[in-house]
Amino acid sequence: MEWSIQEVARKAGTTSRTLRHYGDLGLLVPSRVGSNGYRYYDQDALVRLQRILLLRELGLSLPAIKDVLEGQRDTGAALRAHLRLLELEQARIGRQIASVRTTLHRTEEGRELMAEEVFDGFDHTAHEREVTERWGRAAYEEGDRWWRSLGEEGRRAFLDEHEAIARDWGRVREAGAGPGSEQAQELARRHCVWLASSGGTGPRITRSYVIGLGELYVADPRFGKNYDRYGDGTAAFVRDALTIHAEHRLSD
Repeated sequence: MEWSIQEVARKAGTTSRTLRHYGDLGLLVPSRVGSNGYRYYDQDALVRLQRILLLRELGLSLPAIKDVLEGQRDTGAALRAHLRLLELEQARIGRQIASVRTTLHRTEEGRELMAEEVFDGFDHTAHEREVTERWGRAAYEEGDRWWRSLGEEGRRAFLDEHEAIARDWGRVREAGAGPGSEQAQELARRHCVWLASSGGTGPRITRSYVIGLGELYVADPRFGKNYDRYGDGTAAFVRDALTIHAEHRLSD
């Protein structure tokens, strides 16, 4: 059995132009070309297209997909691997749906939110590549083991402590205290204690580590928003206070 390029494009939710482009790249060669110039695709071609679309959804470029397909001659093994990835993604999305539904119900009913429920499905492993590139594979694996070992109550306590610290940073800054004040420096010490509690045995809280982390709070909005939501400029205040604390209290 075979299908025309228009039929395949319609069923796959793509375009004939895209399929022709895949053909030009050697990614998806038609099983035959009719005398009228129309391209036709058989079952093997459809399976290959499915694999291409799956790899595209994983964020791979077309040259990278070509390398993957050329390196995987066992179609059954490749499809089983794809199936496992999709099942994991399905489970993660299912947890996200349940998490958002729970948040919606709790906020509508005026009930207290639980951090573990709010973030279920928003997996920390999404940052695996970034952590590995910044601090090495061993650092990621140690942190991952530690996070999983905490259990629900431990993870909630860890997140709640950071939330309390972030809130207190906003209060200290709003009260007009400077980053070198007694209040700010006590909070910087507490912040470092919290940092040391993470990642299994915990990171080495050195002068350069804390100063670099403070800079990251300002440079990367993903981190900065945790503090600036308690007042614009709070992330910069945290950076300045941590820098002072590190320069006077910590060593490398």
